[in-house]
Amino acid sequence: MLSGRGLRGATRGTGASFARQLAVALLAPLLLALAASPSGAAWLRRIPTLHASGRTVAATTSTASATQAGYLLVASDGGIFSFGAAQFRGSIAATPLNAPIVGMAATPDGGGYWLVAADGGIFAYGDALFHGSAGATPLNAPIVGMAATPDGGGYWLVAADGGIFAYGDALFHGSAGASPLNKPIVGMAATPDGGGYWLVAADGGIFAYGDALFHGSAGATPLNAPIVGMAATPDGGGYWLVAADGGIFAYGDALFHGSAGASPLKKPIVGMVAPATPTGSTTSWWVPALGNQP
Repeated sequence: MLSGRGLRGATRGTGASFARQLAVALLAPLLLALAASPSGAAWLRRIPTLHASGRTVAATTSTASATQAGYLLVASDGGIFSFGAAQFRGSIAATPLNAPIVGMAATPDGGGYWLVAADGGIFAYGDALFHGSAGATPLNAPIVGMAATPDGGGYWLVAADGGIFAYGDALFHGSAGASPLNKPIVGMAATPDGGGYWLVAADGGIFAYGDALFHGSAGATPLNAPIVGMAATPDGGGYWLVAADGGIFAYGDALFHGSAGASPLKKPIVGMVAPATPTGSTTSWWVPALGNQP
């Protein structure tokens, strides 16, 4: 879904040759189509910036998921803390709970999120839909985190022993359930296409499954508080880890948007999520030398 602004500047410049204008006319639809998908937008960002020989072309997409909007942190009482452009959709902070909240996941459009409790109970807010829970399932270890599928049609829950529970359209890609762990698993995040996920341990160690790639860990980093959760960037090129005191650790292409490390907390932070960029955001890139000259 692209707006009419997508070809902005494509035919500007009366001194441009007919060949250049023809090239832009042929290339622009291809570039706009690429921008409409997360993988295409990620590829476009790798095109070298040519300030001397190109013009900026902008496309407005319905879900510009390749842009980092910010992130949400959740506390064990269900309280929500928002950073950057991430939106608050509700919390369970005033509700009596059978078990503490231990993690959260966002819907694909950033219009909602799920909270998960240690007993596997699920709480949905905004446009998040309920796809099942482990609330009535006997567990070898408590649930410690969750991640949603790319279309929001399902989610994974992860237990402290690394066991994975899949609901809705979520597929199983492996687990650490049979692996000896230095520290318990405390959270997870899924890749953009749902073909894999990362698990994170309390010491910051990272375990990658499916098409998830390793971008670094806090396994060798002295920590003021244990790691309690993680979230992936929209293109899967990085991730954030969050500690119980609200401290943030960024890896790969993850950007720092702030932390709760210096904030007084009623309850410790237990998880985080990075919602998609709100509808209407703009993705920009530079067209190579065939584009119109400034």
